Amino acid sequence: MEAALGIEHLGFFVLSGWLLNLTPGPDVLYIVSQALRNGVRAGMVAALGITAGCFVHIVAAGVGVSALLATSAMAFVVLKWVGAAYLVGMGIRMLISKSRPTICMEAGPHDVVADGGLNAIFFRGLLTNVLNPKVALFFLAFLPQFIVPGSPHQTLAFVLLGVLFNLNAIPVNIGYALLAGWVAQRTTSVQKGLHGVNRLAGALFVGFGIKLALTAAPHA
Repeated sequence: MEAALGIEHLGFFVLSGWLLNLTPGPDVLYIVSQALRNGVRAGMVAALGITAGCFVHIVAAGVGVSALLATSAMAFVVLKWVGAAYLVGMGIRMLISKSRPTICMEAGPHDVVADGGLNAIFFRGLLTNVLNPKVALFFLAFLPQFIVPGSPHQTLAFVLLGVLFNLNAIPVNIGYALLAGWVAQRTTSVQKGLHGVNRLAGALFVGFGIKLALTAAPHA
């Protein structure tokens, strides 16, 4: 079934996606800050807004990647090296970071500082991803590594993998919202755990970057 859809190593993709989604970043900080300030339901709504923003990137990137890979070998090479550099750079930053990830306890640029309601929280979460070009670059670099080279269904495989990645992220993000109150009381122990996850994800990013750099164009 996987091969027919142009997808390979699906189990590893799912496990990798969970690990990457556990990594603290802007999305997690937004979810946690909303849950701490406005309640667990607000954190869940923030998570759904962020997921919706990822879906926008998946649809746009899926069509773009398919067109580039189908018409231009040079575009494939450029995209490959940009994606590899991005993944390796992100991984190295995570590995050499000496500071522990911290949970944002104060209002940030994306917080609802006025009584905007749940709709505003959802919309701001969506914009957090839609307006971040790094999100699109991540999908462009990460998802193609699980698509069979030369598959006639690259667009379908890309979109399906993106949908699966986003759906797998929902329980993780909602979990962060549910645990926000617990985080507020046990910040030190939680940060130690997040630091370990950050290092593991950094090593994973570097590995994916190297693998991508060594990948040959399917039509070469």
